[in-house]
Amino acid sequence: MACGFRRSIARQLSRLLDLPPENLIKSISAVPISRKEEVADFQLSVDSLLGNNNDHSRPDVQVQATRLAEKLKCDTVVSEISTGQGTVNFKINRELLTKTVLQQVIKDGSKYGLNSELFSGLPQKKIVVEFSSPNVAKKFHVGHLRSTIIGNFIANLKEALGHQVTRINYLGDWGMQFGLLGTGFQLFGYEEKLQSSPLQHLFEVYVQVNKEAADNKNVAKSAHEFFQRLELGDMQALELWQKFRDLSIEEYVRIYKRLGVHFDEYSGESFYCEKSQEVLKLLDSKGLLQKTIKGTAIVDLSGNGDPSSICTVMRSDGTSLYATRDLAAAIDRMEKYNFDTMIYVTDKGQKKHFQQVFQMLQIMGYDWAERCQHVPFGVVQGMKTRRGEVTFLEDVLNEIRSRMLQNMASIKTTKEVENPQETAERVGLAALIIQDFKGVLLSDYQFSWDRIFQSRGDTGVFLQYTHARLHR
Repeated sequence: MACGFRRSIARQLSRLLDLPPENLIKSISAVPISRKEEVADFQLSVDSLLGNNNDHSRPDVQVQATRLAEKLKCDTVVSEISTGQGTVNFKINRELLTKTVLQQVIKDGSKYGLNSELFSGLPQKKIVVEFSSPNVAKKFHVGHLRSTIIGNFIANLKEALGHQVTRINYLGDWGMQFGLLGTGFQLFGYEEKLQSSPLQHLFEVYVQVNKEAADNKNVAKSAHEFFQRLELGDMQALELWQKFRDLSIEEYVRIYKRLGVHFDEYSGESFYCEKSQEVLKLLDSKGLLQKTIKGTAIVDLSGNGDPSSICTVMRSDGTSLYATRDLAAAIDRMEKYNFDTMIYVTDKGQKKHFQQVFQMLQIMGYDWAERCQHVPFGVVQGMKTRRGEVTFLEDVLNEIRSRMLQNMASIKTTKEVENPQETAERVGLAALIIQDFKGVLLSDYQFSWDRIFQSRGDTGVFLQYTHARLHR
């Protein structure tokens, strides 16, 4: 649609400048919408036409822009022509614009905007997006919620543009917390509670055993030994761990369905225990692995002992670490998917971690490391339910539905709906997601339930209201 307007402007310019319209289209760009001031819809860069350097302040460029604007005329497409710094600006006839947009929306439906000429030449790529990635048995904190929302948006966008997208949920399903959890379940766990509410019960066990381990060295020692048994492949320990993992994933799938989120693969750190040992051997063979006095293994990415550039890749007892498993996962995914791009969506606190992982892949000889990118985001503060701090994603979803139902009941103009629970959840989820997208991605923000459920302004509630009215 925008391309049609651009072509119309190019044809008029073509007649004046005696240049093919195709040569002019690339110099005509859409102008971003501004809330602060009324702006044109398209602008022509005089510099790019003349092949000059971008010095818009030069008098001759301004003169050229003014002269060109004076020769151009408004027509059925263009309603207003003006000049800016080194540009000629065009405003599209509002009646035509509205009619064209609505006709295109009706014609394209959910594919609106994707049939643009701008996308027609895009090569199809294989893209892996890793997002959400909660830690089994730990709190599903707000960072995982943000990762879920943002990662799902990125995956949807890439998929809509025709790319082959693989969505991976890389669970925190390995590490010392499972030593604690295994020991804790043997001491405080109940099979019935595990089956009925796995995430809640595992979390309760994890909190309890952490307290015990802080006061009792024997409990801490048992936890360490349990994790060593896992690393060594002890069948009894692995069977219990597998039960925790399977029940947790079942619960996650059910909860993600409420969010409209799905994954192609539920992976996890546990998949890469053996392969992380291969990574350590490769690092060692390239002379990159260094042993410390404490018996840990490190990689010095600076080459000169800079403490800020040292990455620990193995514990003193030989067990793997998060960074080692991430290296193994990246190598495995390249072999499995041969991706063009792999995107990790996590909070900005992991920025250094991913910089180090990508750098280690490079020095290990994997040139494709440059295809890996980290999309960091800011921290959400103050998200609480009426019962207190958020523990699990389901707490958030239930709170959204509950509050939205109350809002609907308190507004006199609310019409009766067949399924108020479902309506409340859908409108509430839109409110949550739009609130999250409103701010700058990297900025931290203070969460506010009141702001989320505002029915006016740029909010999810108002977006759903507008959508409903358009469908009437």
